[in-house]
Amino acid sequence: MGYITIDGVKTPINDKKNLLEVIRESGVDLPTFCYNSELSVYGACRMCIVEIEGRGLQAACSTPPEDGMVVKINTPATMRIRRMALELLLSNHHGNCQTCDKNMHCRLQELADRLGVKTVRFEESRELLPVETTNQSIVRDPNKCILCGDCVRMCKEIQGIGVLDFAGRGSNVQVTPAFGKELKEVECVFCGQCASVCPTGALTIKNKVDEVWKAIHNPDKMVVVQIAPAVRAAIALEYGITDGEHAMSKTVTALRRIGFDKVYDTSFTADLCTVEEATEFLGRVAEGKRLPHFTSCCPAWVKLCEQLYPNYLNNLSTCKSPQQMFGSLVKKLLSERHNIDRKNIYLVSVMPCTAKKFEAERPEFSVDGNPDVDAVLSSQELIRMIDQSGVKLTELPLDSLDLPFGFKTGAGIIFGASGGVAEAVLRLAAAKDETDNQIIEFKEVRGLEGVKEASVNLDGTTIKLAVISGLANVQRVMDKLQKGEVYYDIIEVMACRGGCIGGGGQPLPNDMAAREIRKDVLYNCDAMQPLHNAANNPYVKEAYATLLQKPNSAVAHKLLHTSYHSRRRITGEQVQLSRTESKKKLCVAVCVGTNCYLKGSYDTLQKLSALAQEAGLADRLDFKATFCFERCKKSPNVKVGETIHGEVTPDTAETFFRETVIPALEGRETVATEA
Repeated sequence: MGYITIDGVKTPINDKKNLLEVIRESGVDLPTFCYNSELSVYGACRMCIVEIEGRGLQAACSTPPEDGMVVKINTPATMRIRRMALELLLSNHHGNCQTCDKNMHCRLQELADRLGVKTVRFEESRELLPVETTNQSIVRDPNKCILCGDCVRMCKEIQGIGVLDFAGRGSNVQVTPAFGKELKEVECVFCGQCASVCPTGALTIKNKVDEVWKAIHNPDKMVVVQIAPAVRAAIALEYGITDGEHAMSKTVTALRRIGFDKVYDTSFTADLCTVEEATEFLGRVAEGKRLPHFTSCCPAWVKLCEQLYPNYLNNLSTCKSPQQMFGSLVKKLLSERHNIDRKNIYLVSVMPCTAKKFEAERPEFSVDGNPDVDAVLSSQELIRMIDQSGVKLTELPLDSLDLPFGFKTGAGIIFGASGGVAEAVLRLAAAKDETDNQIIEFKEVRGLEGVKEASVNLDGTTIKLAVISGLANVQRVMDKLQKGEVYYDIIEVMACRGGCIGGGGQPLPNDMAAREIRKDVLYNCDAMQPLHNAANNPYVKEAYATLLQKPNSAVAHKLLHTSYHSRRRITGEQVQLSRTESKKKLCVAVCVGTNCYLKGSYDTLQKLSALAQEAGLADRLDFKATFCFERCKKSPNVKVGETIHGEVTPDTAETFFRETVIPALEGRETVATEA
């Protein structure tokens, strides 16, 4: 096993991968900023510096433990280096702590207090940079970044997106999206996992609390709130309540005291989504079409699919997420029952997820400009709102949710954990009939593993499924799927490891240990429910009887289903290649998007431009490089005037120029002359 000596105490190594973990297991919280046991070792902050006999000063996070090693933690040298490192970080950190969203939850603030740093000997060395607030989900303040790299490694290693990285040199180094763009301009999916690991206020959740208070104080608004399944688990852990349903009931009491008119449970539409999803999936299996069937409850996954895998968009479930189903259905029914304009119903969602903020503002989810969901609060924001109100949640009595949209089955609750959507669908499909309410558990799809596989026999048909959480895992499976190396009938996808219980809006710490506890809370809540099959929810049945008619009906599709579109187009203007005035010229635009570029479109553009020069027509033609005509099967594509022509390769460019471009130019000029 091996032992090391830490400050005179013999300590077992216990297969720990680095000295820092051995020290922490021994009962000493050695400080660090850049170390996260779930990410690769970076070793930049130098806060975990220790003195090793015979080796001098070493960073504990990047030093493997060895048998017989003698380590001292708090020597004059190590304490001096830690304090100086902290002072240097503070000098480069914009310290408006009282108004920072991470106030009282900031690692920098915590360690400054713990190490007794009362003054900073170094002056702030850089000018303040603009704070990015333009996207719906994340606020990025580069002035508070301490360059720990946690967000960079989380986005690249765990999520496989990589929209954040280091740029610049020396004192100008900063963490930023490529080319200084904003998060909304790059491939960010707004999962919020970067904010979950940021130790300061450099990355925080876009706050909507003030907007919600404003709506509550507006006497003309009916303010309604829906609470996602995973939120009850977050509240239970945050306030030390052992029972998830008790945590939910106390939250209901708190929200009523705050001023919400109706308090509902998103688990209701999770049940509804299960019925619609199962019907759609089983229909696809019967037809043998549009398989594998991908779940679409996770907006970060949907956006990733739009960006990277648009060829699979037809395989996505057409079901809206439970959040958006709830908004569409409840605004319609409440406006009719209370005879009020839907614009006067203000619907708030409390979600574990930052991407839900992005989802709620998608144009697909509104009626005549009025959104189905008006505001999305994260679990963190709900806790802040409860604290602002002065309500002591743990001391509140229990209260029940409003009906009918507060009633749920256990199947709706487990939506919040990875594997929950798949299990809910399988429970419905495996039930003998509508009266069958025995709890059928599919434990093989449960757990926090990034990729889980199972085969299930449903009435003689073997269904092969995969459950994936964490977007890097998603991309690995998608690569295998596209190569034909794997096959599944249904694939559940959650952007965050462990599912919604680990969403970017959940309280900190949001590590895998916390997610394990939250997972258990949800499955315990499921076990306590009287019903476990979504199809047995009596109020879901009533919704079909009074409005929706039957699963996947025309009216159900109008209210509960949607479609998505490719985001592979690069936004922005065409790249102007001609220097002179182009208003009277014939525009020739060549696509240089991925598919066209790989088939030689750049060479096509160069050749067409050279041919124009040779023919003396350069001053009459306006050449542009552009993205994308959405005709990838016909690439390379060239647009002459208003007409798009496909398969214009470098080899055919000369013929194309002679037979298409010149006649188009002459025809255009003839028309202009006659006019």
